Amino acid sequence: MTGMPHAPAPPGKQMLSEQVYAHLQGAIMRGDYAPGDALKPQDLAREQGVSLAVTREALVRLVGEGLADRLPNRGFAVPSFSDRRWQEIAEARRTIEPVVLRMSIERGDVDWEARVRAAHHRLVRTPAFVPKEGEHYTDAWAEAHRVFHRTLLEGCGNHALLETFDRLWTASELARRWAAHRNPDRDGVKEHRRLEEAALDRDADTAAAVLVQHLTLTAAALIDDSRQPAQQG
Repeated sequence: MTGMPHAPAPPGKQMLSEQVYAHLQGAIMRGDYAPGDALKPQDLAREQGVSLAVTREALVRLVGEGLADRLPNRGFAVPSFSDRRWQEIAEARRTIEPVVLRMSIERGDVDWEARVRAAHHRLVRTPAFVPKEGEHYTDAWAEAHRVFHRTLLEGCGNHALLETFDRLWTASELARRWAAHRNPDRDGVKEHRRLEEAALDRDADTAAAVLVQHLTLTAAALIDDSRQPAQQG
């Protein structure tokens, strides 16, 4: 006799969990919660008018995406800006992306050049900060930023490498927002323009070096100055 399959969660519960997840994800990304802030299931359930089980399900999903930590006492919190994971992700990106960028510059055709130019134009023309959307950069700018960086690499023609980029980019989105907030005087516009120019000039050495510096500056902004010396570019 075979066991009965587990019944799926009721649609109503799934919908509520999705709503709580979307609310918390947006709040964390906007900066409504500071790094290290507690995410108390009981308080969140009461605020959202849902059950504790629904709230925990949403929090577990956030943990899986790196937007929350599960604490030893079974509580939850927003990750710390100085968490080691951000440096590990940055190290992975500095190892992989310059290599892929070199491949893209070598293999990219004129259509790739046109896409890079268009993606950079959209990035420059998209406002990064809008007061009513919170202290971090806007979702529209975040998407334009992602598209520009991905387009730079798409000339490589290797889908496996691009999928790796996608995973690392998603995993580091929160870190990028915090880094921008902690280093407001950074000239990101100049950095992106140098990346575009080097790529379209087919100068792989310069493009790779600029990209490494670009990624290093982001990671350096998330080092806890009270415990570690600043990371050098």
